[in-house]
Amino acid sequence: MPQDETAPNPAWPHGDAEWQRVSPSYAWADLIVNLALVIGAGLVIGIIILTNAGEQPLVPLLILSAVVLLLLVNALFAFRRVRAIGYILREDDLLFRRGIMFERIVAVPYGRLQLVDVTRGPLLRALGLATLKFVTASAATGVQLPGLRVAEAEALRDRLVALAETRRSGL
Repeated sequence: MPQDETAPNPAWPHGDAEWQRVSPSYAWADLIVNLALVIGAGLVIGIIILTNAGEQPLVPLLILSAVVLLLLVNALFAFRRVRAIGYILREDDLLFRRGIMFERIVAVPYGRLQLVDVTRGPLLRALGLATLKFVTASAATGVQLPGLRVAEAEALRDRLVALAETRRSGL
């Protein structure tokens, strides 16, 4: 029987804590951005091939088929990608995860937080969502928690700033 990804796994250091999920609405933003990239790449490749292909009518049909296939695959995975994003507030750090095949789990210690930023582009604003960005003492961290409801993002930002102040490490 497959293990539910939201079920606690005693092997992980978070014990019985449950992953907090981002809004399912974020899947639409993810889908739109990725579709735009696929369509843009398909158009550029199509123009290059058409200008160099001569009189081969099959080439545009093959390009169109490849772009449609990529769009379908992207659409199928968009909702699963968003379901894989989650976070846990632990006693001393925030645990963040994302990824389907290549899962990334990052622990951000509260005492190392230097900046917690809420950003909202036009697409996220239209969906009522925001992205929470963390800047730490490590340049490699680069943690972004996308797809949070605005009120949730602002409340989480305020809580993380308060936690960071109480656990400030020497830098």
